[in-house]
Amino acid sequence: MINECDILDEKYAKILREKSDEVVFPMSSKDKELIDNMIKYLRLSQDEEYAEKNNIRAGMGLAAVQLGILKRFFVISYKKEDGSFEEYTVVNPKIITHSEEEIYVEEGEGCLSVTTDIEGIIPRYARITVEYYNVEGEKQTKRVREEISVAFQHEIDHLNGIIYIDRIDKKDPFKNIDNMRPI
Repeated sequence: MINECDILDEKYAKILREKSDEVVFPMSSKDKELIDNMIKYLRLSQDEEYAEKNNIRAGMGLAAVQLGILKRFFVISYKKEDGSFEEYTVVNPKIITHSEEEIYVEEGEGCLSVTTDIEGIIPRYARITVEYYNVEGEKQTKRVREEISVAFQHEIDHLNGIIYIDRIDKKDPFKNIDNMRPI
């Protein structure tokens, strides 16, 4: 059996299991600056040359709790095929609807806080509708699908003290794979 401390970033292993607190508006300038830096980091991490030179892993999502801050916000920076980025800053999110169809990431879901590759599939909804706030406290509703849906669900899990490896069936890591669509 794998010891959790062997696979999680040691510095944040305990806090990653805690539920994050709702953000109160207006957001502090410190939190807004952190969000800007989180997005910059994710963009740079997806630049292969930069990532290799600086020995960092690529990531498309990052929650505040992964930086030791128990606040309900995360960012997503998804590099599209044309090189542009689709980005989201999500504060106090709630999934309000989801598809019945489930998907999984065929090459395996990853996490910047998990230091070891773990075999297995993580069932995710193919489409979700999320209600959240932007940094100015304005309510947003967004329907996301496929990779972005997986990223939203992964980061919302972080805000609830859940790590993707918790969603892998320990006895049967590929359980129900035939009932889901790979992406």
